[in-house]
Amino acid sequence: MKQLPRLSFWQIWNMSFGFLGIQFGFALQNANASRILQTFGADVEHLSWFWLAAPLTGMIIQPIIGHYSDRTWTKLGRRRPYFLGGAIFAAIALILMPNSAAMATYLPPMFIGAGLLMIMDASINVSMEPFRALVADLLPDDQRTLGFSIQTFLIGIGAVIGSWLPYILAEWVGISKVAEPGEIPDNVIFSFYFGAFTLLATIIWTVARTKEYSPEEYKELKGISDLDEEVEEGKHNGLIQIIKDFKAMPKTMKQLGLVQFFSWLALFGMWVFSTPAIAQHVYGLPIDDVDSLQFNDAANWVGILFGIYNGVATIFALCLPTIAKLIGRKSTHALSLACGGLGLLSIYFINDPNLLICSMVGIGIAWASILAMPYAILAGSIPPKKMGIYMGLFNFFITAPQILNGIFGGPIVKRLFESQAIYAILFAGISLLIAAGSVIFVEDKHN
Repeated sequence: MKQLPRLSFWQIWNMSFGFLGIQFGFALQNANASRILQTFGADVEHLSWFWLAAPLTGMIIQPIIGHYSDRTWTKLGRRRPYFLGGAIFAAIALILMPNSAAMATYLPPMFIGAGLLMIMDASINVSMEPFRALVADLLPDDQRTLGFSIQTFLIGIGAVIGSWLPYILAEWVGISKVAEPGEIPDNVIFSFYFGAFTLLATIIWTVARTKEYSPEEYKELKGISDLDEEVEEGKHNGLIQIIKDFKAMPKTMKQLGLVQFFSWLALFGMWVFSTPAIAQHVYGLPIDDVDSLQFNDAANWVGILFGIYNGVATIFALCLPTIAKLIGRKSTHALSLACGGLGLLSIYFINDPNLLICSMVGIGIAWASILAMPYAILAGSIPPKKMGIYMGLFNFFITAPQILNGIFGGPIVKRLFESQAIYAILFAGISLLIAAGSVIFVEDKHN
């Protein structure tokens, strides 16, 4: 069996560049979806229910895309057709979502917006899942931490720009940041337009600049003899094979599943409730204030804060390979998650919006590690011919906690905490600390 050739920095950069655009759109969604839905009439109790669109579509789509991308061999490649198809539909959803009110002939804008949120998430998942598998396909084990770190770096750049763009357009360019009740401000609408363009452009760059191996080359490099038979079997028995693969998942994947569960339980709560939590707890606004200039200022500042933690993640991602060599991948991930947990808990004790920047530093460190270290650890435990399906199934440990939080998080905040969303942020901080402690149980074979 031959060894996978080492790739240059720029080859790794090009294969991951599309992730910048994906995260640009994802960041716009994260920072503005709750704001858009509240503007269209959603109550704080129901926000997490609308956000269920993301994990539900991810849970269904990523394993399917992973399964079939393992068995797709076209002139365009193995993973690249999925990048491009998902990007086209995601761009369309980005354009339409802030304009939901204009399409509200038969349904309330809130439900149209929620539907477009689901389409956007489904499309982003179609593009996102094969990127993880592509790194494992093309890079030898000793370059995978670097590969996933570069992905995280590009994710951070896209997220910073996507999170900050509404604020930049409003404060620097002068585009209106307020609108009539029930309508979305122009700075948000134009941000979504630019996000759609960026998503498509970066995906096309990766498709054009990355070469995938042919089936013959892949079998030789990976030492696989039965790939053709498995491809044909998988095409005809897709669901059955997915279930079999789920039951036979590697031990390391199960152990990482516990870490991922608490990590993403925290992240989902942060994304959904940061805007109302900061508006209420830090800015001192009433619970039902969603149209005032002060609320829009708070929402824009949340976008800036999200950009800051993504900016920290961008920088810290470049340090991850070096830190992992010094103390190991497990210790690196555990310490990073602990920083994030403390960052979230600190929000409760802050009453100056500017001091929230300090909280974002810890969150950014955790976010960088969440996007890189679990995949670097996981990749070495997965059979090469199953890389796509197991990267997709690994998403189950990301989506399940989000669904759980989505179903129960809103009612708990509404009824137990009297709509004080800051307590959802505290719960998120505790969850990240539990995730940090869970890393000790993970077996990293190639550490």
